[in-house]
Amino acid sequence: MNEQDKLEDMLAQLKAEHRDLDDAISALTQRAVPDMIQIQRLKKRKLVLRDDIMRVESKLLPDIIA
Repeated sequence: MNEQDKLEDMLAQLKAEHRDLDDAISALTQRAVPDMIQIQRLKKRKLVLRDDIMRVESKLLPDIIA
C-alpha cells in the first residue's frame, strides 16, 4: 500500500467518524433534556476532525500554481 492509498483510507475513516458525530449530535439534541456538555464535546471533536480532513485532502491534492 503506497502513501496515496494510506491517505485515502485515512480520509475515508475521518469522514465516516465526522458523519457519525453528526448523527450523535442530532440524537442528543432530540432528547427532552439534551446533555449540552456532551454536545459541546462532540462538536469540538467534530471541528478537530474537519481540520484533519482538510489536512489530508491538501496532501492528496497537488498545489496548482496559477
